[in-house]
Amino acid sequence: MHRTVSAVGQCLVSILSLTVVLSASGCKDTGSISEGPQVRLSSLSVSEPGLQPAFSSAITNYTLSVLSTVASVTVTATPESNSTNITIDGTPTRNRSVDLNPPGQSTAIPITLTEQSGSQSSYILVVHRDAPLSGNNALSNLTVSSGSLTPGFSPGTLNYTVDVATGTSSLTITAAVQDSNASLMIDGQGISSGQSREISPLAPPGSDTLITILVRAPSGAEKTYRITVKRPLPSSDAALSALTVSAGTLDPSFPASTSTYTVTVPASVDSMTVTATKSDANSVMSSLGSVIALSGVASGSVSSPLGLGTTTEIMITVRAQDGVTTKTYTIKVSRASR
Repeated sequence: MHRTVSAVGQCLVSILSLTVVLSASGCKDTGSISEGPQVRLSSLSVSEPGLQPAFSSAITNYTLSVLSTVASVTVTATPESNSTNITIDGTPTRNRSVDLNPPGQSTAIPITLTEQSGSQSSYILVVHRDAPLSGNNALSNLTVSSGSLTPGFSPGTLNYTVDVATGTSSLTITAAVQDSNASLMIDGQGISSGQSREISPLAPPGSDTLITILVRAPSGAEKTYRITVKRPLPSSDAALSALTVSAGTLDPSFPASTSTYTVTVPASVDSMTVTATKSDANSVMSSLGSVIALSGVASGSVSSPLGLGTTTEIMITVRAQDGVTTKTYTIKVSRASR
């Protein structure tokens, strides 16, 4: 279709994307402008939304972006005249499903209209299929602030245990994702990759705490890592693992199950130092009314003067971590008279 516009005594300037016909000698009084295709569509639709720009019979080039999961689109095109022949992607039809190129690529779909007179026009629809979304839902690192993961961290291992001390009431988890676009949740709370999250309080001693780390890939695929934190009951161990004296010899030789010992020293020995090592470093050891090894300290010593020709008892008491169980070791030191 052509339309003719006239311009008198001046050049015709078109600011539209049209064809301007002028004489070879320059400007003339009359110009011919072609607006849009000669053979037109009355409608164009696609099974997926988002056609750009909105359909207009005068516009011949369109684009459409679809998700990577969309493998085909159905194009429906209707000409203004029912006598017009139409092909979609080379096939004579007014409605056709067209397979798209792989994700990340574009597919050009030509729509050709031909009148009985032989006049022909073409519309082009370019469908861009998004690149596939990453399905990477793995962690790149996982650490804990206390204890250690068992087994050691591996991206493909989902279940871990961590043994912590009875007195540990909280644990900090730090997790990082392999895909920077993946989302991360620790115990149901969204958190950035590499950011630490404190889990507090842990379940009481004697109980386990389950901590979950959920990774969601950009594609929506999820993976859950699990850490079981084992917090034992307080120890009832109130035994010694070693007992020595600065002079003489223990009788009998030390076993942890024996609580009373004797030591004989000559008159020249006027004091005795007893050194003891706890079986459980978390117990507390005391002697002669004073603490000689706090919880966490493995060994302690106590010294006592010895009376000439007398027997001196040196007692060492161990109170277990549970605060209830105790055991007392007695060393009876006999010093000879002159």
